[in-house]
Amino acid sequence: MSKKNKQNMGQRTIIGFDFGKKYIGVAVGQEITGSATPIGSVKARDGIPNWDLLANYLKEWQPDIIVVGLPLNMDGSEQQLTRDAKKFGNRIAGRFGIKVEFQDERLTTADAKEQLFSRGGYRNLKKDNIDAESARLIIESYFEQSVQ
Repeated sequence: MSKKNKQNMGQRTIIGFDFGKKYIGVAVGQEITGSATPIGSVKARDGIPNWDLLANYLKEWQPDIIVVGLPLNMDGSEQQLTRDAKKFGNRIAGRFGIKVEFQDERLTTADAKEQLFSRGGYRNLKKDNIDAESARLIIESYFEQSVQ
């Protein structure tokens, strides 16, 4: 699925992943609006995703770039999950030929829960909602940093 660079900087479509060992949240963002939308999650077994389901998202949205959240410790140091997220991102790049960038995701899960709760109460706090919302926040923080 090698991808030609169909759009210029500032107009790219971005898929974001919130990496987890059991679920990987997915969101899609448009650079031109600087916003993203949660679109679901992919089941994973010990961090290895259902590649077919993941490929379906990539085929449907044709992203110019993929952003993977980097779960760092609060002091900025790496943990095992950080290394696993990097490995996941590198596998996507190798498998699908799409550029992957990493984005610090500290506090996105807490933010995601807070925002989902404020929009729909406890019933909105389902695991796949949280993961997809976290992926949305990862993309939007990526947009904020790339503008500076």
